[in-house]
Amino acid sequence: MDEQRIAALEPPYAPEVEAELNRWMPPGSGLPPLALFRTLATDQPLAQAMWHLGSFLLSRRFALTLREREVVVDRVCARCGCEYEWGVHVAAFGGAASLDEAEIAATVAPGVAACWSEREGLLVRLADELHDDARVSDELWRALAAHWDERQLLELLVLCGWYHVIAYVASGARVALEPWARTFPERA
Repeated sequence: MDEQRIAALEPPYAPEVEAELNRWMPPGSGLPPLALFRTLATDQPLAQAMWHLGSFLLSRRFALTLREREVVVDRVCARCGCEYEWGVHVAAFGGAASLDEAEIAATVAPGVAACWSEREGLLVRLADELHDDARVSDELWRALAAHWDERQLLELLVLCGWYHVIAYVASGARVALEPWARTFPERA
């Protein structure tokens, strides 16, 4: 990978930066702050504003299951070519979301793979349509609405958009890959 364009902060951190980084990291993870978080922390007001939405999307208040969320996140990141965020999510959440190796590989493969359930295939299609056209077809919307209520559909749209933002930041700034994260299957 090319050199990171925006240098991630390195320890020792100023007290307010350390507090912000601690807020971004899952409690008890035992990991140092992620390179993406240390990059965002170079702009404290931006990092603080972003934390609220990011933490909501990863919380129990989010209206979708962990597995549904991770299918969407992994697909969005893969479609954006963001190996950084895809690899972090697969490593950190793939097991808890019960994603097997075929499903993980399918998040980066073209089309809707046979391994997905009907519902999960709809999520893959949603990520693809939004990525390709920034729209959702009426046919897909009707199919989604048969499985998810309006609150869940709104949160799905926001989830897709949020991970586009994260992918743009990570890829645009060329955030260095985490040593423990997964890499895209074709590069593994």
